[in-house]
Amino acid sequence: MFFKSKKYVASYVKLEQCPKTGFPEFAFVGRSNVGKSSLINYLTNSKQLAKISRTPGKTQTINYFLIDENWYLVDLPGFGFAKVSKKQRGTWDIMIRTYLLNRETLQCLFLLIDSRIPPQSIDLEFVSWLGKNEIPFVIAFTKADKYPSKAVKKNIEAFEAEMLKTWDSLPDIFITSATKKAGGEDILKFIGNVMG
Repeated sequence: MFFKSKKYVASYVKLEQCPKTGFPEFAFVGRSNVGKSSLINYLTNSKQLAKISRTPGKTQTINYFLIDENWYLVDLPGFGFAKVSKKQRGTWDIMIRTYLLNRETLQCLFLLIDSRIPPQSIDLEFVSWLGKNEIPFVIAFTKADKYPSKAVKKNIEAFEAEMLKTWDSLPDIFITSATKKAGGEDILKFIGNVMG
């Protein structure tokens, strides 16, 4: 996992503010405290490219990172629980969905799911919304430090089973651990394949 260059570009709150370079984008989204920043830092072999916080809801903007001067890794606000007002959570939700529905340079969305807990309705509802709106996405299970332990494996299989109740087939799935440095190579290989 070596990049010639990687840098934080800027943070935005409106779609029209986002870069106009036309570079392909791969966005990361998930519930607050799912480990987005840790995964991004792991993928880019950085300690603090993305800011990590113990407080859910830290990411409040659309954050752009330019990789090798030819594609973007985009960190979207977390959804779900966060110690903020309902109005603020609504603002983030609109920001996320506006980006996903209208960003033409988006190649694929990585939906991050915490592998340590059973399937959550908020994640399954978001998956359903992605499907209805034909947004290309894959799933990255995070914090799978103890995979393939029975508990983690059970949670992942349960989530897949819930999806298959309404989906004909599953999207690509990655099992990751920023702590154990696992799953990153597969994600970067996938991104490379999409870019051709």
